[in-house]
Amino acid sequence: MPSAAFQLLPPGGLPEPISAYRGVVGELLGFLIGAAVVYGVGRVVVFPTVVRVVTSRNRNNPTLRTATETYLQVVLVGAAALAGLVAAGYGSLLADSAVLIAAVTFVVGIAGKEVIGSLISGFFLVVDPDFNVGDWISWPGGEGTVEAVDFRVTRVRTVDNETITVPNTELTTDALTRPYGRDRYRVTERVVVAYADDVERALYELQAVASDDERVLESPAPTSRVLTLGENAVTLQAEFWIADPTRGDIATIRSDFRRRVKARFDEAGLTLGPPSGRELSGQVAVEAGGVDEEG
Repeated sequence: MPSAAFQLLPPGGLPEPISAYRGVVGELLGFLIGAAVVYGVGRVVVFPTVVRVVTSRNRNNPTLRTATETYLQVVLVGAAALAGLVAAGYGSLLADSAVLIAAVTFVVGIAGKEVIGSLISGFFLVVDPDFNVGDWISWPGGEGTVEAVDFRVTRVRTVDNETITVPNTELTTDALTRPYGRDRYRVTERVVVAYADDVERALYELQAVASDDERVLESPAPTSRVLTLGENAVTLQAEFWIADPTRGDIATIRSDFRRRVKARFDEAGLTLGPPSGRELSGQVAVEAGGVDEEG
């Protein structure tokens, strides 16, 4: 009979609590190893291969590349989690339809209709051939260059070089203007002149100011036109195009144009923002009332 000093295990093997902990540790290690192997292979082999194939077949649609990277990342995480469950010995749960239905119902309930709506809207933005990463867009909430389309939001860089996140539902439900494309941006400026001024000279000066700026594209050429005939003044509009707005400071270009217009109009004797032609007439009467004093 071995002595008590060398009797490491009891006759029945490990105590029940220790055996349970050992089982949990084994399942955890199995989950981590299985998930790590699948995720690692996916990131090293599958991920770059799929992205390369999608990019080569859709060179004119950079949106698909960014969307593929986003969605593929989620697929890899999901596949790694499933592989980890199988390696941990819980593969039988995946075959239970009731468990799967309950899990899906739980996820949908937690996400809520707004998140689900954003996911669906993001999918429609990705497949829309007229909506691409790099496009300049304008919507009721702002304008800027599309940088990426994610599950819930779209990242847009504004003219102030700020990145904002716009809910996908906002871009799919509101009016979305996409006239500018990826290579150029149209700048529209309005000025008001007096009826007594030479409108044709004002139109010419607007075009000349835009054409003198080397940042303005020659094609399409700058244009100017009469926009409205107001009650007291004439509203003119100038339009000109610049190159990729992501490489230029639109705010500075607008400011420089307005400054030069003011100087040119002053030289030509044209009145910017004339005062209202209405006149006020009338009279003010002041009456001094007497004060009775009793002695």
